[in-house]
Order: sequence, then C-alpha cells, then structure tokens
Amino acid sequence: MATTNQTSSIPVPIFKGESYDFWSVKMKTFFRSQDLWDIIEEGFTIPEDTSTLTAAQKKELKENKQKDSRALFVLQQAVDDTIFPRIIGATSAKQAWNTIQEEFQGSDEVRNIKLHSLRREFELLRMKESETIKDYYSRIKEIVSQMRAYGENILDKKIVEKILISIPQKYDAIATAIEQTKDLTTLSVTQLMGSLEAYEQRLKRHEEDSVENAFQSKLKLRSQNKEYEGNKSREEISRNKENPRSFSMTRQEKYPPCGICKKTSHLEKDCWHHGKPQCKYCKKFGHIEKYCRSKNRHQANFAEEDNQEKLLFYANQESPSREGSWYLDSGCSNHMAKDQSIFKDIDKSVNVKVRLGNGTTVESRGK
Repeated sequence: MATTNQTSSIPVPIFKGESYDFWSVKMKTFFRSQDLWDIIEEGFTIPEDTSTLTAAQKKELKENKQKDSRALFVLQQAVDDTIFPRIIGATSAKQAWNTIQEEFQGSDEVRNIKLHSLRREFELLRMKESETIKDYYSRIKEIVSQMRAYGENILDKKIVEKILISIPQKYDAIATAIEQTKDLTTLSVTQLMGSLEAYEQRLKRHEEDSVENAFQSKLKLRSQNKEYEGNKSREEISRNKENPRSFSMTRQEKYPPCGICKKTSHLEKDCWHHGKPQCKYCKKFGHIEKYCRSKNRHQANFAEEDNQEKLLFYANQESPSREGSWYLDSGCSNHMAKDQSIFKDIDKSVNVKVRLGNGTTVESRGK
C-alpha cells in the first residue's frame, strides 16, 4: 500500500495527442522510478492452470498482476479524455502502451521513415552567421532528442564532430585549436560548448571595440571639419574687411564667361568640356553630329512613319545580252531588276514606293 500511495502522489504528464516522443520519454522515466517499466515492456504470462503452481510462483504471479494494474492505472490517468477511449478496452499495461505507441509513433516502417528524415535533417544542419553558438546547440539537441526517442543511439562524439564542421568561418581558429589539442573521442559536448562560448564572447568584445573606435573616429573627424570651417570663415571675414568689394562678389561674377560652355563659374582651361567635340545638331559636348542619338532617333521615327517605302538592293547590267549574266547575294531582303522576262511570276497588283541609294523614290510595277 505504501508503494501505491507513493505512485498516486507523483504527478504524471498528460498526453493530449501532440508531442508523443517527449511524453513517452517522460513516462518511461516515471515507470522506471516506480519499478513498473519491465511489466510494460515485457508483460507477463498467466498460466492456464494455476493449480499446479508452487507457492512462490503464485506469489510472483500475484505481484505481477498488482504491478500491471498499477501501471495500467497510471497510463489511464496520463492520457487526456479525448485519448482515453483508445485504451479503454486494454486489459494490460503493455497492451495500452503499445496501442498508444502504434497510433501516435507509427509502425516500425513509419518510425524508420521518420528516423531517416531526422538523420537527413541532422546532416544538413548548419549554424547561421547571425546565430549564437548556444542557440545552434539548442537546435541540434532538439533533433538529437527526437532521434533518440525513435531508438537512434547518438554518441557525444558524433555531436562534437557535427558542431565543429558546421560552425561559421569566424570560429575556424578555435575549431582548429580544439582539433589539434583535444582528443575528440573523449571530448564531451559540455567541454566543447564551454570553449566555443568563451571564444564567442571574445569575438563579441572585439566587435564592440571596433564599433566604438569607428564612432570615436567619426566624432574626431566631425570636430576637425568644424574647426576647419570655422578657421576658413574667419579668414574670409578678415579678407572681406580688407577688401570690401570682394565681399559683394558672387562665385558667378568671379570669372568671365567660359569660351566653351559660356558659364562664369570657372576658367576656360578648367572647363569640363575642354577638348571635347560639340554636336552641331543638339549642341551637346562629347560627340559629333554623325553619332548624335537625338538626330538618329528623329530619323528612325521618320522611317517608321513612312511605312510605304521599301529598302532594297538594285544592280543594273548594261549589256543587252544575257550571256555572262551574274548573280549577287547582297544580304538584303529585297532586290530589284528592270528586265521583266527574268521573273517566273509577277504580281502586278503590288505597287510600292522604293527609295534608291541616291535618295530618290520610284514606284515598282510588280512583285
């Protein structure tokens, strides 16, 4: 009775249909603390004929029945009312446990698929540049816990190796030192995390010092600029007092008009456009009329509007005889000839205007 009272006084986690892996780990620990896990994991057998049992066997059978009833009672208390109907027909703790496990953890095949997915996720884990080493380790522990819940035995050695190969480049110095001075087969995850967190704090202090130095340099430069501007203003005031006429002169009145751009803010030899050609069409500097974009754009628009004219290649042979006739591939899409007899078919309903090379326009008599 003392054991029963102790069991009932310890609160158990309630399973509501979510996070079965975590709940099952907690329940296994609870059942081991009460010496009940063996009866759930292995169960017990009730002989068909109990009359042949010895006194010791009868006593053992009675104890197993009591332990099984206690374990079944705990399981019934550890599930929510929405889950309880699934185990209401179970006659043993092992049967109730297996029912919940099969539904929420899946069969062996389903568990293997989930475990394979977790293994892949573990292999692809990489620490982010903006992430702290502590936060990254939390992500690793979460996946490792799930893998262990599915029966995967993850050793500390594998976790240590995973952390060392997946941290960012800024940890290369400490990672190399650990690999060269420590035995990774005996190095614990706790020791590794202590070294990495200490190195991370050192990096953080260096970054803070760099920011502080940059801020101080900026303030110093700003102060120097203000001092320079103040000295410059005092020099200008002093000069203006000595020469009142210069005080009223503006920057534009300081120089005569530039012979190139006509502005009065600089000398001709200092002009930005000095030595550059000037377009006669748009009056801008840097190109000549032949390559003027404004002119070419205007001519292109004109050509698009005059869509009745066709551009072609024209060649004329003065000899009346066909002997020695030649053929030329000019690369043009259209060609024109004056001899109607050399064409196989002519559509005389097609009459278009054609611009010749000398700029004149003629009308064709067929196509």
